[in-house]
Amino acid sequence: MENLLGQGRAAIDLIVDEGSFAENALEQLNLPCDDYGPGAVVGSARINGETCTVIANDAMTFNPRFPVVYAGIIGLEEGYKMALAVYRTLAMDKDKPASEKRPLVLIGNGPGKLEEIIGMNKATGAYQLALAEARHAGHPIIAMVIGRAISGAFLCHGLQADHILSLTSEFGTMIHVMPLSSIARITRQDVERLSELSRSNPVFAAGPEFFWQLGGVEELIKTIPAMKEAIVRHIAEVRQQKQAAGIQATGPQGRGISGEERGGRKARGVILAQMREEYQHVAARYQPG
Repeated sequence: MENLLGQGRAAIDLIVDEGSFAENALEQLNLPCDDYGPGAVVGSARINGETCTVIANDAMTFNPRFPVVYAGIIGLEEGYKMALAVYRTLAMDKDKPASEKRPLVLIGNGPGKLEEIIGMNKATGAYQLALAEARHAGHPIIAMVIGRAISGAFLCHGLQADHILSLTSEFGTMIHVMPLSSIARITRQDVERLSELSRSNPVFAAGPEFFWQLGGVEELIKTIPAMKEAIVRHIAEVRQQKQAAGIQATGPQGRGISGEERGGRKARGVILAQMREEYQHVAARYQPG
């Protein structure tokens, strides 16, 4: 297999234990109908013998009720379905200690379209919140990028994970906040200038190797068969990090620290210090005398 572009469903079988994935097999998932959010694939599986929740987007199907939802786009139904899968996982493990809470494995391949941005205050926003709650509750969350991870799709289906892994760019993977054309409209810079910057600047470049410089990717996976072993290893690492240093050691905060250490976020510490100073200056005006 040369790559996994658009093949989220196929990737599940390459990652979990053989024959263990059971679609929609989450206690009291209670979907409104059998074909609800067909672009979202959720269910229970085992990875290295441990029960986990799997969430992927299937680019090989489309939503007949919402024709704009195709090619892996996370539409309203898909976002709610993914969020519901996370909340059912939280409910099933709510009385378990952190060391026994099941992992969530996210398989990412989202093109980043308008539907995901529009959904930020509803469906995809609900999914982001669900993942953040699961991460704070102690569930290890590992995102595996197998294709495109762009814009709103990646914001909800990836960036709330404890660790993000990615196949290398040889497999056609792409990680990007937004296309250069969109960045050009916001920054009022020429696309040609941004294209030139994207060749060397990790902020504008789209490859997973550049995102690694920013601390966004924890590990670059060089072969498809190596995905499973890497995910199992990172589940264990996340548990150890959370036990030793709390939730700040992983997720968005942890990636910020990694980016500084790798030289991709050189000004992060200075900017954070300036923001805290400004906040204290403003907050002092509203504190009782």
